[in-house]
Amino acid sequence: MIFGGIMAILEGISALAKDNVFIATSNYTFQFNLTSWGWIHLILGIVIAVAGLALLTGAMWARAVGVVLAGIVMIANFLWVPYYPLWALTLIAVNGFVIWALCTSHRDTSAR
Repeated sequence: MIFGGIMAILEGISALAKDNVFIATSNYTFQFNLTSWGWIHLILGIVIAVAGLALLTGAMWARAVGVVLAGIVMIANFLWVPYYPLWALTLIAVNGFVIWALCTSHRDTSAR
């Protein structure tokens, strides 16, 4: 989650800096300006990175919040695909892995 959050933060900073690596799309249904997308990804990245840090403490609420946030970031990156397809698809895969990792059963090894 921390890695995915940092990647989303970098994505947001890049969009806010109006970097010229983004594809100019026309007639896209979910079209926002680049600054709006930058703020969306920056805020989501910060929140998911903080939840990832809370997850390291073993907080159970962080697992549930992490699943929800990773899902939201996946949706945001799906909507971001026309602007930077490779980055968006990579982060969709990373967040899919995060959801899988958070939802799998973790056995308590201290009972041994």
